[in-house]
Amino acid sequence: MKKILKLVLPLIIFMTLVGVTVFNGFDANAMTLREGAEAARCDQCPENLFGDNGIFKQITNVVLYIVGVIAVIMLIIGGIKYVVSGGDAKKVTDAKNTVLYAIIGLIISFLAFAIVNFVITSLPASS
Repeated sequence: MKKILKLVLPLIIFMTLVGVTVFNGFDANAMTLREGAEAARCDQCPENLFGDNGIFKQITNVVLYIVGVIAVIMLIIGGIKYVVSGGDAKKVTDAKNTVLYAIIGLIISFLAFAIVNFVITSLPASS
């Protein structure tokens, strides 16, 4: 394994340096997020991708709703597991972990929702 690594690693480094050198001279046609989304739009795709009533906002709201429902269900399951644990240390720990992970998942989903809303509101709505 070490022989293969000694042979392959210099080759990878060399190819990376060659690739950076060769492709560095090309100009990239960079697009903004809005231009990329508009370029990827199909013929029957909705016109309003961004903005308050845009597709991205609606998808984000639906996903957050689903995650919220799942988190509440997991909190209930964790509470039931805690109540019926009967004092068994392993079952109590499992129940606490279920509740903890549900709360962490809920916090992460709210942070993701806030980030997506910030990005969506900073983009101009389709005209």
